Amino acid sequence: MGEGVAIASHTEGRRGRTMRVAEAWISAAVTVAGPTEVRGPLGAAFDVPLRDDLLGERSWERAEWRMGQRAVGLLAQRLGVAITDFDLMLAGDLTNQITASTFAARELDIPFLGTFTACATFVEALGLAALLCDGGYAHLICVAVTSHHHVVERQYRFPTELGNQRPPCAQWTATGAAAFAVRAGAGEHPLARIEGFTPGRVIDYRITDPFDMGSAMAPAAADTLTAHLEDMGRQPGEYGALYTGDLGRVGVPICEELLRDRGIDVRLHDCGIELYDPGHQDVHAGGSGTACSALVFGSSVLPRLTQDWSAVCLVGTGALHSPTTYQQRESIPAVAHAISVCRPDLPKGGA
Repeated sequence: MGEGVAIASHTEGRRGRTMRVAEAWISAAVTVAGPTEVRGPLGAAFDVPLRDDLLGERSWERAEWRMGQRAVGLLAQRLGVAITDFDLMLAGDLTNQITASTFAARELDIPFLGTFTACATFVEALGLAALLCDGGYAHLICVAVTSHHHVVERQYRFPTELGNQRPPCAQWTATGAAAFAVRAGAGEHPLARIEGFTPGRVIDYRITDPFDMGSAMAPAAADTLTAHLEDMGRQPGEYGALYTGDLGRVGVPICEELLRDRGIDVRLHDCGIELYDPGHQDVHAGGSGTACSALVFGSSVLPRLTQDWSAVCLVGTGALHSPTTYQQRESIPAVAHAISVCRPDLPKGGA
């Protein structure tokens, strides 16, 4: 991939793996959090705290897509637009064939693109939305993600009703939904401007334990973050914070060690660690799930961006195994995507 390749009419171009973005802004965000997540340190910052994780529905799966619908509906209200004013919805989740997103979309009447790279789905969708807006292909896009603890545990591991013991390296799938509006142009009172998007490569270090996702995803996170910093021409300290989502307490030190081996000394923040209180919530190695990084990003990172930091980078990490591949004794490939966002008032080209 050569330098200076044009991405689209409004895009500054690509350097290495990173696609620079000139005219894509996050104009609104909505977070819907489950009861366990509300009891965590960010509980007061969520827009919609849920008292139960069934939402009056007859199944966990129905509850999950209702969360997604609620998040998108509130996002439209916050913008003062009709849901049908969105040109496109990019959405994904962890349920088989991303059914939570597709079942939510069938009642929203928005052109729909389903996205999936496991827990990296949020960053993937946000980056694609930025490129579509920046390229002039859309004016207003809804990015939405959901996950539900009980749905994912039943699909990937064991039904929670069985009470199976989880190893210390296991992570807790977040219950929640988040929706973000990405706009071509700043509009009124934007929350952030998207600067660049770095798609990741699929990397497999032959980890086979489905409970140890942090070890499986750490090499992909280190690879993508290295490429992102090099392509953006930045040192880690030029970002107010570097976030991963979600390596947890097992994956973060591995990733930091891999980065040090590449000459990059950095302290990583992790959405899976920040979502829960380890002193009072037994989530073992931390949080995970499609909604985990989006909940932290919408409730904590974006507000701090306008108050404390000029720019942040979020590296979404995804373990790309399935129940079938695990049963066939395959290893766990992983991918990580990075996105850089800055304060809306920051001049283009500088952080």
